Amino acid sequence: MSQATSTIETLFDDYIAIWNETDPERRRALIDKVWAENATYRDPVLSGEGRDGIDAMTAGFQAAYPGHTFARHGEATCEGDGYRFEWMLKNLDGETQIVGIDVAEVDATGQLRSIVGEFDMPVPE
Repeated sequence: MSQATSTIETLFDDYIAIWNETDPERRRALIDKVWAENATYRDPVLSGEGRDGIDAMTAGFQAAYPGHTFARHGEATCEGDGYRFEWMLKNLDGETQIVGIDVAEVDATGQLRSIVGEFDMPVPE
């Protein structure tokens, strides 16, 4: 794994950690590290503008779905000017509730500029 690939993978691991971090101060420290100041997040049901908006959005999600956790699935791939990675949301019992794909733009400083997410319920086995 190259240094650039390792850095991108760490960035997306830290991004997922934001969704799982319930301590407001630690979550905000991660947001300040990972997200650019004027970043945006969009998916079919959530959106956040800037670090404050992303923090409020994440806290709201955690309040609505306590104990649910996110995990990345596989490595990030380069998609044009951005990156694509897959993730899963698991409930308290560890069952996968939602699977999704995020497409991220990273700025010149290595922080997230934007994420657009799509998701679906997993197909029953």
